[in-house]
Amino acid sequence: MRIFAIDLGDQRTGLALGDRITNIASPAGLIEVPIDRESGLSLIQEIHRQYLDQTGGSNTEMVLGLPLNMDETEGPRAKLVRAFAIRLANHCQCPIILVDERRTSIAADLRMSQSGLTHKQKKMRRDAIAAAAIAQMYLDDPNVAIDTITPMNESSNS
Repeated sequence: MRIFAIDLGDQRTGLALGDRITNIASPAGLIEVPIDRESGLSLIQEIHRQYLDQTGGSNTEMVLGLPLNMDETEGPRAKLVRAFAIRLANHCQCPIILVDERRTSIAADLRMSQSGLTHKQKKMRRDAIAAAAIAQMYLDDPNVAIDTITPMNESSNS
C-alpha cells in the first residue's frame, strides 16, 4: 500500500509519496496552481493528474492535511480544506483521509534549517516536505486519521 499525501496551500500545494513496505515518505513535487483558480477546479484536476501519474491510482491511499487549531477545533481554514476534500473525493472517486497537519510546516522548516538553501529555495521546497511529514505521520500511525471523506458522501468518521 502506498500513500499519496497533500499539503494544500493557497498558492502552492505540496505532494509526497509514502510506502508501507519501507515505511518511508518522501517529497514528490509541488503544484503551483492557486486554490482559487476556477473555484479550485484547476487544482483538483492537477492533483488528480499527479495522483494518477505518480501512483497509477491503485493500491494508494490519498491523505490530505487538515489544519486544526492548537485546541483541536476546526477553524475557517480547516473548513475550507474539508470542503476541498469533498470536491477532490468526488472528482477522483476515491476516499480522502484527513490527517492533522499541525506542526508539519515547522518540521519542514527545521529539516531545511541547516541545508544552506536560500529563503526562496526553502519556500519552494517547504510544502512538499510538509506533505512528506503528513505522509510519515500516517505511515507511523494510521490512527492519526481524523476523518475519511468518501466520494458522493459528505463524510464518515473514522
